[in-house]
Amino acid sequence: MDIWVYSFASVIIVSLISLIGIFSLLLRKNLLEKILLFLVSFAVGGLFGDAFIHLLPEAYKGLGINLFASSLVLFGIIFFFVLEKFIRWRHCHVPTSENHPHPVVYMNLIGDGAHNLIDGMLIGASYLVSIPIGISTTIAVVLHEIPQEIGDFGVLVNGGLTVRKALFFNFLTALAAVVGVMISLIVGPFIKDYASFMLPITAGGFLYIAGSDLIPELHHENELRDSFWQLFSILLGVAIMGLLLLIN
Repeated sequence: MDIWVYSFASVIIVSLISLIGIFSLLLRKNLLEKILLFLVSFAVGGLFGDAFIHLLPEAYKGLGINLFASSLVLFGIIFFFVLEKFIRWRHCHVPTSENHPHPVVYMNLIGDGAHNLIDGMLIGASYLVSIPIGISTTIAVVLHEIPQEIGDFGVLVNGGLTVRKALFFNFLTALAAVVGVMISLIVGPFIKDYASFMLPITAGGFLYIAGSDLIPELHHENELRDSFWQLFSILLGVAIMGLLLLIN
């Protein structure tokens, strides 16, 4: 029962993150960019920290340090690469309007829904291992969801949706995480070593997101001061994941 309570509380929190985009309208563009720079850096540290401090050690404990376990990490990286390719959108020459949202809107919603479904499955699988592992994975998901949801909200509005519709559809796709966690909690106990298999896949996905999606964004700012705060934020994210070991 504790696993179900923690899992659903986690995905509800993750789903509510989808509404954070509205706050981006209240901030000046330059201030929003500075905040996002900190959040993205923090997310990098959180994702790397969760992968190396929590997920991989726990995965190797269950599966052993062998080629199979490492192959699952590699599968996670490739899987998230394929998922990201699926989210990509085609160019459209028809002007954007409320009556004609660009294809990026539909592709963003479909891709975000699929991504959130998988996030829910990963969170549920992590809680099946232990509550501390589930909490650390939830935090890692939340950290990269915040800047992502702000970006998704901007894509939907720029793609032709009204603010109200953008918030509604973004939240609707976020609820896919609830379905994902139910899949893991219902199906997982009936599949031998389900959680052990999912942990290295989750680690691979987090490594891909941090290394391929987030770090390149940080290289857009090369000033010494910005670079220092990026490094500080990354280390802070790693440190927080390290401190979560105290939960055990």
